[in-house]
Amino acid sequence: QVQLVESGGGLVPPGGPLRLNCAVSGSDFRAAKMGWYRQTPGKLRDLVATMNSDGTSDWGDSVAGRLTISRDHAKNTVSFEMNSLKPDDTGVYWCYARIQERDYWGPGTQVTISS
Repeated sequence: QVQLVESGGGLVPPGGPLRLNCAVSGSDFRAAKMGWYRQTPGKLRDLVATMNSDGTSDWGDSVAGRLTISRDHAKNTVSFEMNSLKPDDTGVYWCYARIQERDYWGPGTQVTISS
C-alpha cells in the first residue's frame, strides 16, 4: 500500500525556517510529481510547491521567492525550506505525489507560527 510519510512541522518561530520532508513508502515506481500543499485558516487548500520528474517546479504565489524545494528521485523524497514566515503561514500542510497516474496524499502536519 502506498503511503506518504511526512516529517517536520510543529511550532515554528516567526521568520522561520520551516523545514518539511516527505517520503514515499510502499512503491518502487518513480513519482511523476511530488511536493506540498497547505490549507490555512479561512482559505481553501492551495499549492505550496511541487517538482516534476524532469526537475521543473511550480510554486504557489504566496510562497514564491521565500522557498526552496528539492527531490531525491532515487528515494522518492521531497523536502523544502521556507523563510520569512508570518502568522498567516499557520495551517495544515500535506505532502502530495503523483505515482502511476494516481494521486496520493499524506496525513497532513500542523504548522503553527508562534514565538
